[in-house]
Amino acid sequence: MATPEELEQCGDETAMYVAWDDLTVVIPNFGEGATKRLLNGVNGFGEPNRILAVMGPSGSGKSTLLDALAGRLAGNVVMSGKVLVNGKNKRLDFGASAYVTQEDVLLGTLTVRESIAYSAHLRLPSKLTNEKISDIVEATITEMGLQECSDRTIGNWHLRGISGGEKKRLSIALEVLTKPSLLFLDEPTSGLDSASAFFVVQILRNIASSGKTVISSIHQPSGEVFALFDDLLLLSGGETVYFGEAKSATKFFGEAGFPCPSRRNPSDHFLRCVNSDFDNVTATLVESRRIHDSSFSIYQLHETSHTLDPLDDIPTAEIRTILVRKFKSSEYAAASRARIQEITSIKGLVTERNNRSQTNWWKQLRILTQRSFINMSRDLGYYWLRIAVYVVLAISVGSIFFNVGRNHTNVMNTAACGGFMAGFMTFMSIGGFQSFIEEMKVFSRERLNGHYGVAVYTMSNLLSSLPFIILMCLSTTSIVNYMVKFQSGASHFFYNCLDLITAIVTVESCMMMIASVVPNFLMGVMLGAGYIGVMVLSAGFFRLFPDLPIVFWRYPVSYINYGAWALQGAFKNEMIGVEYDSPLPLVPKMKGELILETVLGINPVSSKWLDLVVVMMILIAYRICFFAILKFREKVFPIIHMFYTKRTLSHIQKRPSFRRMAPFPSNRYHVHHALSSQEGLNSPLQ
Repeated sequence: MATPEELEQCGDETAMYVAWDDLTVVIPNFGEGATKRLLNGVNGFGEPNRILAVMGPSGSGKSTLLDALAGRLAGNVVMSGKVLVNGKNKRLDFGASAYVTQEDVLLGTLTVRESIAYSAHLRLPSKLTNEKISDIVEATITEMGLQECSDRTIGNWHLRGISGGEKKRLSIALEVLTKPSLLFLDEPTSGLDSASAFFVVQILRNIASSGKTVISSIHQPSGEVFALFDDLLLLSGGETVYFGEAKSATKFFGEAGFPCPSRRNPSDHFLRCVNSDFDNVTATLVESRRIHDSSFSIYQLHETSHTLDPLDDIPTAEIRTILVRKFKSSEYAAASRARIQEITSIKGLVTERNNRSQTNWWKQLRILTQRSFINMSRDLGYYWLRIAVYVVLAISVGSIFFNVGRNHTNVMNTAACGGFMAGFMTFMSIGGFQSFIEEMKVFSRERLNGHYGVAVYTMSNLLSSLPFIILMCLSTTSIVNYMVKFQSGASHFFYNCLDLITAIVTVESCMMMIASVVPNFLMGVMLGAGYIGVMVLSAGFFRLFPDLPIVFWRYPVSYINYGAWALQGAFKNEMIGVEYDSPLPLVPKMKGELILETVLGINPVSSKWLDLVVVMMILIAYRICFFAILKFREKVFPIIHMFYTKRTLSHIQKRPSFRRMAPFPSNRYHVHHALSSQEGLNSPLQ
């Protein structure tokens, strides 16, 4: 390990030292119950050229620790303590570090090479030539061992893709393109076989060897994988069981009175000592053997229980308490505290290594629009199925209102056809909500890791969708105009297309706005359907504008309703300049303007183009709201959460139950974790 003085002399200003002191994370309980501690006074550090493995059973606080260090904690939790980067109290977010989540959030329609290439063009300096960027992409593919699958599709709901291990390596490859000095990984070997897990960790070993700081949570590595780690932080119940060099962990457990058997994987032994599920497993196995072999005597049964595992004689909670107490007074804890003090005194290093994109805004817009367009064109569920449904609906509308004519009895039929086109057909935009949700997940991951900004994403999402929406509206309007015999002429056809395009783009903008705030697909569909239902209801077709209740429905809902303005424009486009046959003989024909005013309650004086402009203004407003929501979550929410944290801490620290909480809860209130979540645990019989 390099000392601070050595670092200052060598001038390695890109090194990232991360230290955390007395880190506590809680879920506040403002009722009568106790406050739940996810982390309780955890100390530790991460250094360049080393891999720190964060181990522990499920629910021990591994992911919580990574989220706390990376500044990605959920809004309902409160953190206290210090997180220091190169000795400075600095929040790591939006490009300051790279974070590979446990879930592989990727665009499944792209190939491996395309994913890496687009990420490289989005983030590497604009001054680099395409040839240089291609060389970097190929080198990354080779380094990550992705040559064999480089031209295969990642895979989604209708495309078979690459394996789980290849997806994990691709996720890592996307984050190491810019050579970040600090890399967090949340269980990168989860769900992988032993060979794939070893390959992934070996890649992390190579990354760390190039002067990077790597901190990774891991569930239960094999012996070969465990040997690749430099340092180990073992957590249980949110508390530190051990922190220090990984190779010294077995020595600590031996000194504490729980030596690791010579033929047992060290990581298996560590988790066996701190995972309370094994108490239940042992009791179940003993009871099962007693039932299946009733000839066992009590003495034989007792002897059998002792042959399962030497640790079965002591409850896990007691073992865990002993280990925590032993570590706090051990030389390992003292060495850790001393090293943290050294790291806090480091000078001459940057407090934040910027991992943000180095590409100019216009190139990002072009690349992101191109990537999004390719994703939309290859995903059948994004637009192609919707286009097919729109064509079928257009044929249905055309056949029902076929050649509706200009008779006075068909005025309402014409209005109904226009109402369906401007109102109900926009409802189909909700069909792409699942794709909106998936795209928002990709944006959230890439934005948090500093790939690009909010404004460029907002613009590219709109531009990439326009060709499909234009195709959808052109085909729909052509079929309906031809079959229903709306007013002929290029201007009328052009207006109908623009009216439908702006209405659908407006609805999709609103759906994106909803997708940015809802936590899941179901809630988004419910909110989206409810919103469109309110807009259709107040659009002026089911009840005319003059008849709408003045409070709320007319003012302000009908005036901010895209459907109301789109429907008015559609009616004016079809009826102004048209004469309808009179219901009485020898009576002059009725002008369309008169019907608009007397029958439909629409003022024919105002231009239809003004209605179209208003719809466009609503569209722009929705896009601005979408941008503002994303910016609010990024800039304002952390400030609100900071005040919430201070207020909550001052409140709960006054409660005796919080101050006097035992290191571990009693067995009576102990929350057990399902054994099914303990992937790869060895049976106590082995």
